[in-house]
Order: sequence, then structure tokens, then C-alpha cells
Amino acid sequence: MTMSILGSWAGQSQNIVTRSCSAPSLPLYSSSCLRFLGATRIRQARALILTSHSAQPLALRNMEFPIANSYSSSSRPDYSEIVVVRHGETAWNADGRIQGHLDVELNEAGREQAAAVADRLSKEPKVSVVYSSDLQRAFETAQIIATRCGGLEVVKDPELRERHLGDLQGLVYREVAKINPKAHQALLSHNSNQEIPGGGESLVQLYDRCTSALQRIGKKHKGKRVVVVTHGGVIRSLYKRACPNGKSAGKVLNTSVNIFHLYEDKWTLKAWGDVSHLKQTRYLQSGFGGDRTSG
Repeated sequence: MTMSILGSWAGQSQNIVTRSCSAPSLPLYSSSCLRFLGATRIRQARALILTSHSAQPLALRNMEFPIANSYSSSSRPDYSEIVVVRHGETAWNADGRIQGHLDVELNEAGREQAAAVADRLSKEPKVSVVYSSDLQRAFETAQIIATRCGGLEVVKDPELRERHLGDLQGLVYREVAKINPKAHQALLSHNSNQEIPGGGESLVQLYDRCTSALQRIGKKHKGKRVVVVTHGGVIRSLYKRACPNGKSAGKVLNTSVNIFHLYEDKWTLKAWGDVSHLKQTRYLQSGFGGDRTSG
């Protein structure tokens, strides 16, 4: 089904839900959707093309509208919009080496990815503040975004760190079963309270830590648009909080954009796994960051 719409629009944009929480198995390509506000400043726009598939909700494509740089002061939302971005690629991502809390910098591909997502976010509604994990790969990504979005300061928050993976940190994933079978089995355990030997966290500990951090950030910045740069394992936990009955979150690619609306009593997921800004940039299709529950 296709539909073209020409009409009046104002300088205000919102993100649309481009996939339901029940089907996150593939990377998502979402777009920003302009809010139609009636008889305000009327401008002529190019057509919006809505595409629909039997198994997927509507998505907007081929949009070439200028994006407003702030929320309307007369319609302050009762939620915070949190744009959660995974850090850019590292050499350890490319090598399949487990990072966890170890501090690894971006590689050149990761810096290109960070520049691409920064350029994208600078053209979308105004960002009020940028938060980041204190690990270098996230903080460097956040700094690139903050600079491009008006020279914002980056707030470091250690609660946004990746899952601590104990004795597995620094090992190549394909070798861990031989090198440390006990830690490997703990990593694969279906018991969400299972900790990783060597000081590693359980999935419950990771979930409690990072969801509490995002809730705190959302409460502090109600009515604002905030960017949070973090890690794959964290982002999967945030997905579980917003979509507790959804399917597996699947791959979380480097610099993927994931948008959450945080209300007082609920979270909603507005966009998931969007890497449309990476069309001209190298990136790991595997999304490797350590294992299927860690980034």
C-alpha cells in the first residue's frame, strides 16, 4: 500500500514506531516523522510515502524534510525522549574479543560511524544533553555526537557501563570454551542470576543497574530529548524493560539508534536498531560485542 500526503506542516518532528516490540529480529531503519499541527506556518512538502507489509507496521521512507531543532514550548511532552546509541566499533569488536569493563578505544571505522550518527542527530530535534558510559569507546562516540549537536558537554555515568564479564574479559570469544569452560558455561546459563567467575555480573545485576540509571536520567530531563551512549548488553536490558513480552532483541549494531519514551510509570519503544545513517560507512554485520547478551 502506498499513500502520498501533501499538506501543511509545522517545524516539529516526532519519531514513529517502525516496528512493534514483538518482532525485533532484524535491524530496523526508522525515520523522523513530522507532526501536522493544522493551520500554522504552511509550507509545501514533498510527498510522504508510506509503505506497508503484511508482517510489519508502517514505516516512512524517502523523506527529505528539514527537521526542527527544538520541541514546541506550547506542547511540552509528559515524557522524556531518550535516544540510546551503541558506541562505535573497536578493534576488539572486529577481532571478536570480549571487552566488558576493559577500556578499549574506537578504531577508524568506529570513528566514521560516530561521525555519521552525529551528523544524523544534529539534523533531528534539538538534543538537550548527552550522557555516556565512562568507558572510552562510549565516551569518544558521545563526544563526537555532542560536538556536532552544538558543543554540548558529555555527562559520564559509570552506571551505563557494559556488563562486567569477569574472567572472560580480554579473551577471543571463539576460544573461551577451551580456555575457561566454567566461565563460558556461566555466560551461556539461562539462570539470569548467574554471575560470571572473576567478578562478573549476572544479567539481573546488569538489568537493575542500567534500567535504574536510565529511569533517573529520564526523570531529570522530562520533556527533553536526551542522547545516551552505551553498550550492547545495556541496550538489550533496556529493550527488555520497555518490551518485557517481546521477542529476543537480536543484534545491536555499532552506533544503532534506539529511541525510548520514558513516562512516570511506563517505557515505550519508538525505534529499534536503526542504522540507516551507516549506508555509506563500514560496520560489522555481526554486531559482535562479546556474546549474544553483551555488547
